[in-house]
Amino acid sequence: MNSYEASLVKAARQEGCDTTVMVARALFGACLLVVMVLRPTVAASQVAASPDPGNAGEDFFRPPANLFQMMTYYRTAPGSGPTKGTIADRTTETLNLRYDHAFYLAPAWTLATRTDLPLLAKNAFSSSNPDGNYLYGGGDADVQAAIIHNLSQRFAVGFGARLIAPTGGDTFGSGKWQMMPIVGARYALLEINSSSYFEPIVRYDGSVAGDPTRRNISNLQFAPTFNLGLPDRWFLTFYPNPDIRVNLGDPITGQTGRLFLPFDARIGRRLSDNAALSFELGVPIIKDYPVYNIKTQVRLNVAY
Repeated sequence: MNSYEASLVKAARQEGCDTTVMVARALFGACLLVVMVLRPTVAASQVAASPDPGNAGEDFFRPPANLFQMMTYYRTAPGSGPTKGTIADRTTETLNLRYDHAFYLAPAWTLATRTDLPLLAKNAFSSSNPDGNYLYGGGDADVQAAIIHNLSQRFAVGFGARLIAPTGGDTFGSGKWQMMPIVGARYALLEINSSSYFEPIVRYDGSVAGDPTRRNISNLQFAPTFNLGLPDRWFLTFYPNPDIRVNLGDPITGQTGRLFLPFDARIGRRLSDNAALSFELGVPIIKDYPVYNIKTQVRLNVAY
């Protein structure tokens, strides 16, 4: 195959990838439009209502029976540059499809399960991508299970684990099997309103098997989540994700220390008792362990 034919093949592949991403984004936009159009119908329906009418899946300790989440992430972070020893920012765009299901074992006990399927677009430099072009594919999928125990109307505790499989391969995944134990608690701030709470969560992400040539993973993750219920079904959440990290494993590109401390906040609105739409922004305060330079997320929750 000559260079001209090779360039045509490359262009065709790139066009196909771009088409896939455009279709995914169009699907996400269509879902948002459907939710907005059907909003009065969903609000009026009493079928398969969430056990907590004030929660459409934002509160981990009050899971609805079924929850579908569609999330789009935009994230930049330091990575290897085009030549050995150099550093360049890389961009990762993710469309994550998540399904949660809750089993109500007893009045005070719940088993909450979760599965994630991430679809990625990234422009990292590598030996197989020396020009840093955008590549598209599936990332590392995961499954999670957690036991939640409600001690009272105000207090709840929970613990569980997540298993991450190296389904993303060399380009889109870590190359490692990961086990992530999770523990957390909930304190309802009833003095403010029934939608306000404080939920500290701690996770440990550790690689347990996989490609021995890939970086070993070992880091602590924290989320001192504080949710403030606002009028007209709005809510404001500080640290909704465990983005505070302490790296105990192999260093990553650009690392000078072990701590990553961001400012992370989410603003959102419940469109009905069963649906919520939110926007999240994360920017680093301390990034000795550079998890990201900036992170944005748009999330659509639909409970049923």
